[in-house]
Amino acid sequence: MVQGHEQEHRRHALVAVPIGLIVVVTVVDILAPPEVHLGPFLVAAPAVTASFAGPRTTGCIGLLAVLAQAAVAVVRTSLTDLNHTFQIIALILISVFVTFFSHLRERHEKEMTQLRLVAQAAQEVVLRPLPARIGTLRVASVYLAAEEEAQIGGDLFAAARTARGTRLIIGDVRGKGMEAVGDAALVLGAFRAAAHRQDELPLLVSYLEGTVSSDLDDPESAGARQGRRPGHPGEAERPGLPERPAQTGEAFITAALLDIPDTAPVLHLVNCGHPPPLLLRDGRVTSLDVRVPAPPLGLTEFADPAALAPETFSFAVGDLVLLYTDGVIEARDASGAFYPLAERISAFADEDPQALLRSLRRDLLAHTPHGRLGDDAAMVAIRRMPGK
Repeated sequence: MVQGHEQEHRRHALVAVPIGLIVVVTVVDILAPPEVHLGPFLVAAPAVTASFAGPRTTGCIGLLAVLAQAAVAVVRTSLTDLNHTFQIIALILISVFVTFFSHLRERHEKEMTQLRLVAQAAQEVVLRPLPARIGTLRVASVYLAAEEEAQIGGDLFAAARTARGTRLIIGDVRGKGMEAVGDAALVLGAFRAAAHRQDELPLLVSYLEGTVSSDLDDPESAGARQGRRPGHPGEAERPGLPERPAQTGEAFITAALLDIPDTAPVLHLVNCGHPPPLLLRDGRVTSLDVRVPAPPLGLTEFADPAALAPETFSFAVGDLVLLYTDGVIEARDASGAFYPLAERISAFADEDPQALLRSLRRDLLAHTPHGRLGDDAAMVAIRRMPGK
């Protein structure tokens, strides 16, 4: 609301520019020699106004310019003078023309504002912000959409409390557009419904696998995905990550699921083809690589039962774990170099999760040309705090 009032105030202030232009051109034209005609410059007034104001203001400025041209005609010769008559007619036509385009621009801005509001509401429903404190954990999250007008995409994260601790998921849906958003919403809904009911992490992974696979078996869902592109650019080049399996039109979702008990200084991890979490301890960064990674969700035919067994890593008080999607590590600078996340995170070792993500966000956008990402990016920072 405050930003909207500021923009409206700036627009009112800018109206002084075309009004001043009309006054200057009119006065100079009246005082100029008979062979000098400055009337054509008046068309600049409504044209400039249309770039920042609505159709009403643009029309008023156009009318003011026409009246000014008429006043010049009366003072210098007469309204019936052929030269001034054509100048007035041309000014009227141009004023109507730019007023119409100002109407189209204003309507487009209203539509974009409505879309942003809808996207923001969808983000709050689908991708809820994580609370700052969950049990013995301090948590922060950030989501960066690659599309300028988008609020959500195919990246996802969520957290849920269980009787023994906290469970978290971070994932990345292959593809873009509304299909990716729908797949992300499907996984998030399944996770929130089952995370607190499944006693063991492999059972939760199997439940998510079944949810995604049943959606892929739906003919309507499968048909909607025909023509979806094979994957993100540069996936085969991702530093430190295995190539994804070749696909023939199906969707899949990479995901990392963590189970963090309240009473033990460890975390349990099942990685379904997702970039490995990073553990920050005493300024040193360790990649939490599982020995047997599971395939992405939706590729159950490739699943090895041993891959769904969680692996345990130390996670003591003061340690910080960073979860992220491949949009972070695939961000390139002007020379094509990937963003060195493992190197950069150590520079922010002493910061709390919220401050660390703010620093990483600034650093990531500074790494990319014009601060624009080639893919959606999400990060979740988790620090274990002393128990109550």
